[in-house]
Amino acid sequence: MSLPIRNVAIIAHVDHGKTTLVDALLKQSGIFREGEDVPDCVMDSNDIERERGITILSKNTAVRYKDTLINIVDTPGHADFGGEVERVLGMVDGCILIVDANEGPMPQTRFVLKKALEKGLRPIVVINKIDRPRAEPFGAIDKVLDLFLELGADDDQCEFPYLFASGLEGYTKRALEDEGVDMQPLFEDILEHVPPPVGDLNKPLQLQVTTLDYSEYLGRIVIGKIHNGTIKAGQQAALVVESGAIVKGKITKLMGFEGLSRIDLEEATAGNLVAVAGFSDANIGETITCPNDPQALPLIKVDEPTLQMMFSVNDSPFAGQEGSYVTSRQLRDRLMRELETNVALRVEETDSPDQFMVSGRGELHLGILIENMRRESYEFQVSQPQVIYREVSGQPYEPFEYLVLDVPEEAVGSCMERLGQRRAEMQDMRVGGNGRAQLEFVVPARGLIGFRGDFMRITRGAGIMNHSFLEYRLLCGDIETRRNGVLIAFEEGVTTFYAMKNAEDRGSFFITPGTKVYKGMIVGEHNRSQDLDLNVCKAKQLTNHRSATGDELVQLQAPVDMSLERALEYIGSDELVEVTPESIRLRKVSKKLVRR
Repeated sequence: MSLPIRNVAIIAHVDHGKTTLVDALLKQSGIFREGEDVPDCVMDSNDIERERGITILSKNTAVRYKDTLINIVDTPGHADFGGEVERVLGMVDGCILIVDANEGPMPQTRFVLKKALEKGLRPIVVINKIDRPRAEPFGAIDKVLDLFLELGADDDQCEFPYLFASGLEGYTKRALEDEGVDMQPLFEDILEHVPPPVGDLNKPLQLQVTTLDYSEYLGRIVIGKIHNGTIKAGQQAALVVESGAIVKGKITKLMGFEGLSRIDLEEATAGNLVAVAGFSDANIGETITCPNDPQALPLIKVDEPTLQMMFSVNDSPFAGQEGSYVTSRQLRDRLMRELETNVALRVEETDSPDQFMVSGRGELHLGILIENMRRESYEFQVSQPQVIYREVSGQPYEPFEYLVLDVPEEAVGSCMERLGQRRAEMQDMRVGGNGRAQLEFVVPARGLIGFRGDFMRITRGAGIMNHSFLEYRLLCGDIETRRNGVLIAFEEGVTTFYAMKNAEDRGSFFITPGTKVYKGMIVGEHNRSQDLDLNVCKAKQLTNHRSATGDELVQLQAPVDMSLERALEYIGSDELVEVTPESIRLRKVSKKLVRR
C-alpha cells in the first residue's frame, strides 16, 4: 500500500529565506544520518545559485513525516525564471508562501503568488526572519492580506493559516509569545491544510512532463506528476507530443525522490512525483500515457519572452585566444541544447550563419545563460538587449514592468525624476519611520534597460530595486535614456599607467594599467556626451634626467568594475559585450575589424 502524499511548492521573493527554511525541514525530517556533513542551501545545487543566493532551477525533494510522503518543490523567486514557476505549480496541490517579517511581500512574491492563486492553491503563510531587528510580523501579515485581495483571492484563500519562523534558527511557531523549538508546526499545517493529490488509480496512465534532466547513462530523464493511473518500470507506454502525434516507447527506469537523492522504484501511483527514462524526445508539457488508450493532458502555457539579444561569433582582434568553443556550429549546438531544459527561452537563426537571436524573460534570465556558457569555455559576443513588441488589432504593444524601489528619503525626488523621463507612472509611495521610502511604479520594460546603474548612483548604493513583468500595453512613445559617451582605444597594445594618468581627467576607466586592448575596444566612460578615441598605450619617454617629483606616490582612481550584468545594461545600440572564459570586454560595432 502506498504512503499518503502531500505535494507542496515553496514560494518567496529573492532573499526572503526560502532555501534556508527548506534546509531546516530537511535536517529535521531525519533523512540525514547522524554526523553526516550537510551543506547549507542544499537545494541550490547550481554554482551560480550558491554564489548569488538565488534559486534559478526548480528542484524537488521528499521527506517523510508521520508516515506521509511530503514532496517539496523549491521554486525560483525571480520573475525572469517564470518558465520554471509555471511548470512547478502544475505539480503541486498546495504552497507555502514565505515573507520577510521586515520587508513584507515584494514584486517576485506577487508574480509567483498570482500564478498560484489562479491555479486555486491555498497558501500557508510563513512570516520568516522574526528574530531580526526591525521585524514587524503583524504588519507583514496585513500586507499579505492586502496583496491577496488585490490579486483576486477567493474567501477561502484569504482565510490563510500563518506561522512565525526563523529559518536560520530552524523553528516555526503559531504565536509570537510561544517558544520556537522546531519545524513541527509547519509539518502539521502541511498535513492539515494541503489537500492530498487528486488522481484515479483505475484510469489509464497520465504523466505530464514538467522538468527535463540528462544522464550520460540513461539519456534524457523526464520529471513530472502522475495525474492518473499507475506506472511500472519496464512497461510499454506512449508519448503524446505537442503536435498530437503518438510515439511509443518503454519505461527503462522509474525513480522517486527521498531527501536529496533519487531512488529506484518498481511502481508508482497517481499523485506521485517521479523521474522516468526511456523517452529521448520528450519535451515540457507533453504527456506519457497508456499506449492502448492514449489521452493527453492540456499543454502547459508559459509566459512569452519579453527581451531579446543577438548572440554572435566573436570577431574581435582577440578572438579565439581565451575560449575553447569559438565557432558558429559550437555556439548553435550549445544554444539548441539549452532549449531542451529552458522552456522560457527562444532561439532563432538569422540570415547570417554566425548570428542567433535569443529571446528570454529578462536581463537576469539571459545573463545567467551567458554566465553559464562562459564558464563552459565558450567565447562569443552579445548585443544590447531589446524589448519584444507585439501587434494587437493592428496596434503596437510593448511589455510593462511592475517596479518597486526601496530608497533613502533624500533620493526619492531624483528617482521620481529619472523614472518620469523613462515614462514610468507612480502607483504608490510609503514613507517609513526609518528614513527610507518605498515607491511603486508601472514602467515600460525598455525604460528599465540601463536604469540600474543610474539608480545605484542616485542612491549611492543604498537603494533596493525589484521588478517583475506586468502585462503588454499600447506603445507609449519614445524614451530618451541619456548616457555619457565612451572612451575608445584607437590602437592595439598594452595600457600604461603614464597614458591612463594623463587621460584621467577625460572620464572614468573600466580597465587597469597592463590590460591588453585593441582598436575599437571601450576602455571607459567619457565626461561628455560624445565618444572619444584615446591612446591608452602611450609609454613615457625615458631620459637621463631625474624628475623632481619622481619619488612621489601617484595613484589612479579605482576603475569601474564592469560585471556581466552591468555591461549588458550599459552598452548602447552600436556596442557589443565580448564574453570569454577570462574576460568581459566592451567594444564598438565596426563594419570590419581586421585581426592582426
